[in-house]
Amino acid sequence: MWTRRLTAVLGAAVLALVAHAAPANAIANGEEVPIGKYRFSVKLTMTGIPTPDGGRRNSACSGSLIAPQWVLTAGHCFRDANGVRVERPVADLTTATIGRTDLEGTGGHVATVTDVRQSPTNDVALAKIDKRITDIRPLLLNRATPQVGDVLRLTGYGSITSQNPTPSTRLHTGQLQITTVDATTLGMTGYAPQRDTTPCPYDSGGPFFYQPFRGWPTLVAVVSNGPSCPHVLDETTARIDVIVPWIQSAIGYHY
Repeated sequence: MWTRRLTAVLGAAVLALVAHAAPANAIANGEEVPIGKYRFSVKLTMTGIPTPDGGRRNSACSGSLIAPQWVLTAGHCFRDANGVRVERPVADLTTATIGRTDLEGTGGHVATVTDVRQSPTNDVALAKIDKRITDIRPLLLNRATPQVGDVLRLTGYGSITSQNPTPSTRLHTGQLQITTVDATTLGMTGYAPQRDTTPCPYDSGGPFFYQPFRGWPTLVAVVSNGPSCPHVLDETTARIDVIVPWIQSAIGYHY
């Protein structure tokens, strides 16, 4: 139905998730993240993406910091004018805002994406940024096979409306539960704060992670594909545990 959460013209037509029309949060029926929490969350802003007719459009994705100079997001966040995933920034400028819960604030860091690596097996991309982030702890990478019934937390900067959706200026969160485990993907459905808590436009690449009572959050999957939101059906998310060796090789960083 979509490779959905990337492509959109801000304030115009969108190939993306569709959010709730009534008062709602980014990540449909989610919650605002308290300032300073989940600082590994990343907003990707793409300005000047080529279109098939020779024009330009703007878009956005979500992601997470997994190493001092690397952001992990959805592979379809980097597609050329023909919709083909590529290993380069496709926009005139791709900006990564890291660790800034409220984008209208001044915390965290702003960097530029300089390079891209595409996973050969699932909808995941690595985006290299032009500075090292040393004061924000990256997400750990999950290595174990996720299990049906596991509850994961999601963060993202997605839209708050289905009419002319635009990215949120505030990081939001919600929880989803694993319903199926496939070779490179997980099926997930809304869990909390509501049964139809689901990703929305511009949440592509947003991290699903285990949040242990003690210890550091572990990245399990990223937003990839699914029905228009909010909904109570399955989301298709891209697994991380099956590509950890590729990630380590691509970025030269070992966990």
